[in-house]
Amino acid sequence: MLSTLLKGKLHMGAVSHAELWYDGSCAIDSDLLDLAGLREFEQIDIYNVNNGERFTTYIIRGEAGSGIISMNGAAARKCQVGDRVIIATYAQYTEEEMVKHKPKLVYLNADNSVDRASNTIAVQAA
Repeated sequence: MLSTLLKGKLHMGAVSHAELWYDGSCAIDSDLLDLAGLREFEQIDIYNVNNGERFTTYIIRGEAGSGIISMNGAAARKCQVGDRVIIATYAQYTEEEMVKHKPKLVYLNADNSVDRASNTIAVQAA
């Protein structure tokens, strides 16, 4: 049996561009992709913290070091520049793989610089 788990995420990134007529769906700084283990053309889910929109699209590589997170095409209708978003990707794992799986979690500042990276999430207190 396979189970679907979080593979990697960019947490609280800021939308830097919204290009309705640009080819592709979500351009992300190549350095951020590499750090989070995300790949060009990989399916992603985007959760807009500002307005609650949740949608699925795919990645295109953005210029390294630019901090770009650009919503393109139809995705540009779901976010505005400055909105904070969570970008997540998932993968399927066997029982054996799940035991040792650690997602790549990258926490971003408002300018899309890296605040920290981790592979665990703290236990939520009641």
